[in-house]
Amino acid sequence: MIKDTYSKKTNNMYYIERTGDDKLNYVQPIRDKKKIQTMKTVLKAKDEKYYIMFLIGINVGLRVSDILTLKVSDVKDRTHINIVEKKTGKTKRFLLNSQMQGELDDYINKFSLVDDDYLIRSRKGDNQPIKRDRAYKILNEVAGEIGLDEIGTHSMRKTFGYWHYQKYKDIALLQHLFNHANSAVTLRYIGVNQDIMDQSVSDFFL
Repeated sequence: MIKDTYSKKTNNMYYIERTGDDKLNYVQPIRDKKKIQTMKTVLKAKDEKYYIMFLIGINVGLRVSDILTLKVSDVKDRTHINIVEKKTGKTKRFLLNSQMQGELDDYINKFSLVDDDYLIRSRKGDNQPIKRDRAYKILNEVAGEIGLDEIGTHSMRKTFGYWHYQKYKDIALLQHLFNHANSAVTLRYIGVNQDIMDQSVSDFFL
């Protein structure tokens, strides 16, 4: 079953992020590194928590549902994030490299966050994380501002996978990290299959 979640923007246009059988194929990774840097800049200007959320998504490879449950104690002074994934129930261990640790430390110290604080904390309520639909809305709005489309919460994880593959070409490792059934699913998920198909017809004309 496919469920469409609608997010309304200021220009009265509606954007859809599908949550169901085709949700993995609808949104795309960010294939342009300059656009990634621009996303970082704009998100940071809006609110640094969105910047940190985006950094974790594109550099660690967590699902947004797992990012939003992180507390300061899960990342502070740690080399790895250890979680039980909400979707799979599996215990997973994700590396925080030195650059990511530095960004997290700066963020935690700047806002004087304590161990029990949610890392991506909502302004509403008492120490609650932002909702997934809020994360989607922010990412989609910023993407629209900088000329990107087909962007949703899955785009962060797909971007991690896309650029990891471009650097290492190790699809088996990504398949394991993403808990995919086979490498074909992973190639489709990170957008590589689409790139190959686009390239194959780019100069094709009868």
